[in-house]
Amino acid sequence: MSEENWRDRVLRSLLFLRNRHFFVFDVACFLVLPFVALALRTEDALSAEYTSSLLVYTLARIPLWVAVFVAMRLYAVYWQYASVEDFWQIFAAVALAGLLNLFLFFWVLRPFGWVHESFPRSIPYITILLTLIMVGGSRAGVRLLDYRLRYRQKSDAAAKRVAIFGAGEAGLMMVRELQSNPQMHMAPVAFLDDDAQKHGLIIQGVPVLGGREWIGRLAREMRIERMIIAMPRAAGKTVREITALCQKAKLPVQIVPGMYELLNGTVTVNQLRNVQIEDLLRREPFKPSNTGVVELLRGKCVLVTGAGGSIGGELCRQIALCEPSQLILLGHGENSIFMQQQEMHTAFPKLPCVSVIADVRDSARVNGVMAEYHPACVFHAAAHKHVSLMEHNLRDAVSNNVLGTRTLADAAIANGVETFVMISTDKAVNPESVMGVTKRVAELYVHARAREFGRRYVVVRFGNVLGSRGSVVPIFRQQIANGGPVLVTDPEARRFFMTIPEAVDLVLQAAALGRGGEIFALDMGEPIKIVDLARDLIRLSGLEEGRDIDIEYTGLRPGEKLYEELFVPGEMYERTAREKIFVTRNGAHASPEQNAQLYAAIEQLIEAAQSQDEPSVRAQLARIVPEYKSAF
Repeated sequence: MSEENWRDRVLRSLLFLRNRHFFVFDVACFLVLPFVALALRTEDALSAEYTSSLLVYTLARIPLWVAVFVAMRLYAVYWQYASVEDFWQIFAAVALAGLLNLFLFFWVLRPFGWVHESFPRSIPYITILLTLIMVGGSRAGVRLLDYRLRYRQKSDAAAKRVAIFGAGEAGLMMVRELQSNPQMHMAPVAFLDDDAQKHGLIIQGVPVLGGREWIGRLAREMRIERMIIAMPRAAGKTVREITALCQKAKLPVQIVPGMYELLNGTVTVNQLRNVQIEDLLRREPFKPSNTGVVELLRGKCVLVTGAGGSIGGELCRQIALCEPSQLILLGHGENSIFMQQQEMHTAFPKLPCVSVIADVRDSARVNGVMAEYHPACVFHAAAHKHVSLMEHNLRDAVSNNVLGTRTLADAAIANGVETFVMISTDKAVNPESVMGVTKRVAELYVHARAREFGRRYVVVRFGNVLGSRGSVVPIFRQQIANGGPVLVTDPEARRFFMTIPEAVDLVLQAAALGRGGEIFALDMGEPIKIVDLARDLIRLSGLEEGRDIDIEYTGLRPGEKLYEELFVPGEMYERTAREKIFVTRNGAHASPEQNAQLYAAIEQLIEAAQSQDEPSVRAQLARIVPEYKSAF
């Protein structure tokens, strides 16, 4: 057997030390350390003058120290995986035992003459210090040995050399995870960070070399095989720039998910994934908050329309966390509602969930549901949302978006619903599409009813929601998978984007912040060019525009705009207590006569839609929403 293998076997055997072994070691220390302390203090530790005093002091202190260590549960810790808290427990135990040791020495043994007055009074202090060193050192040695052997095992397995971009808390946790999981075959060898104050530091044994300018050099000179972006709070612009530099250096890149995916505050190897378009579109972090929401929903019956959709489904999941007394899943599609019901039953088995297949346009059915379950809060997510599709389905756009909202709002009022939140769209602002103008009409109706009855009925305006059904990102991905081309309407077309968690948090915050008649919107930063989105998706797919995939411009379709807005001219908006949420409160100040005129106009609109009189429908829409720029 080689010397190195023999040494490794001995070292590994130390990892099998258990607390019974540490107990024996500690007792041995308690016996020996007083003599060591006396030898350090005097030149003649074996003098007969000190023998009896040393023996009494040593035997008297052993049961005291053992009792304290047992009471402080030092023999219940698995020291191979000890944490900082465990080592702090050692310090606390030694400190407590040390204080009792001093009391024993100075107020018991010396006053009663069991320890001679000539016996050095510094011995207890030296003994306490030596005990801390020996007890703490023995445990720390096992912990460091385990770490060292794990690191060597990983190195022996020819692990991939990886760099971590982000020398913050997430980066530190990622390095610890990689170092303690040799089966991942990834060895962190360098940190990068744009914070110059961290350059030159060594964190968890890994040096911080520099900023993003080092990316190309890492790939060329240090044989780095993968970059991990460990910045869950980084803005999309930062992620885009780092990803582009890695792609230029032909360096594979993975990312720690954003903060919405890390609500439990942990970062693990299993959460690593490839960079996705959602990462590139991050803005300054918008932290989820349940302030006021739990108090609003806990113990209440809550109804969600469109519960089988992307937003409705996420709403159900987030509402369930607030512990409502009952959750009503209302939707028109039986398959989507069935799947949502199954998911809710699995995730929240104790929450009473009722699945209702109903059309929000059916007044008798909607009133019957509310009369039966008496919801305190209604979240209205059901709507027709596809712009181009609604341009050719005018009747159904009006009946679903306008009649459906009117039916639901009226039923809510008739059945005493306290809170009503309607989900609208930025396309309702200066609308050019049928979808947008019908949502604006629905907004006006909700506002009017809120003012008329003094209820907490509010509106939330969304931008484009990433990952929702029929959104542009899944469409682009499918076009890329088909080999292209990727179809973009116009090189200057821009849109606001938000994630599903952002959208749902906005809805819940609106419910908590609203008092009635307000419009809430998220500060989504600057709108993003659709063509830039397409290019990012092509690059993230490992392809190159022009060589592997082409982008073709199709021109704006009927109802589409080059850019979207968040507020109607004349709406005075301000920030709420939640910094990233805007609110406007002056969009629905109307007299009873004006409300009556609005109701009459909406009734005429619905009648025209039901009779399929398209010119009359468009004309009526323009009368209700003068800023509507229709194509007829």
